[in-house]
Amino acid sequence: MCKEYDELELVTSSQGISNSTRIACLIGLEGGHVIDNSLGTLRMFYDLGVRYMTLTHTCNTPWAETSSKGIHPFYENREKSLTDFGKEVVKEMNRIGMIIDLSHTSFNTSQAVLEITKAPIIFSHSAAFALCKIHRNVPDDILISLKKNQGLIMINFHTAFVACDKSANISNLADHFDYIKGIAGPESIGIGGDYDGVNGFPVGLEDVSKYPSLIKELKSRGWTQEELGGILRENFLRVFSAVERIRDEQTSQKPSENEIPATELNYNCRLDLRNVKLNHSTISKAQERIQNSLMFIITAWMIFCVCM
Repeated sequence: MCKEYDELELVTSSQGISNSTRIACLIGLEGGHVIDNSLGTLRMFYDLGVRYMTLTHTCNTPWAETSSKGIHPFYENREKSLTDFGKEVVKEMNRIGMIIDLSHTSFNTSQAVLEITKAPIIFSHSAAFALCKIHRNVPDDILISLKKNQGLIMINFHTAFVACDKSANISNLADHFDYIKGIAGPESIGIGGDYDGVNGFPVGLEDVSKYPSLIKELKSRGWTQEELGGILRENFLRVFSAVERIRDEQTSQKPSENEIPATELNYNCRLDLRNVKLNHSTISKAQERIQNSLMFIITAWMIFCVCM
């Protein structure tokens, strides 16, 4: 997709963002089910250029719990929000230098990851739970843990996150920036508009061309030039650089070959491309899984186009 637009450039490192004279874009996976419960597949995606992965999407993987727990009855609740294999996924992402994204994960999963990760994490498109109590936003206790982790919450602009599906304006969105700043500090905040993923945004922020209106509002509330530069660019670069530094500190560590126990594979939110029977029905279903997986890869880059 980057080849189709002269103003975009695909990058795979923090230095690549700094060196780019265009809009630098990263490839990401929205949903850990796409690795098919395989650390080898995780590493393959990294080798193909993927630099961040959201651990869950809208259903539980066999090893991590979605934020949809308890909201949609057709999703199964589990007491263990991050299994032993899930912890291996976190450790391996740290080792190879892939950014961990906790948007879409449950509160328990988010805390479990924050307790064990060596590298800073991100919430790529979430907002403040205290201002809008929906399952996809982030509560205060996790914001405090995020500050200790030196991670990043990239604030979602969707009205469902900003004002709980009520009409919203720029001031309502800026309230989330101010609130999170008070809990986790300005260095913990970025922009995660989610324009590619949903419909319905605050009046005056209908598309990315309106970003200056948000910056103007924050500036009127006392945000400094340094703080604004942080949310636009520098905070994410800091996190990305730290993830790479943690990777470089583990170069002597061998890849993990741990496998998920077969008893944990009885969840529907997973890919299973290794045991497909050769008939038209199963081939069609396998093709659908592959297409869904690729759609996450293709569309997720739009979340992380970092403007120069």
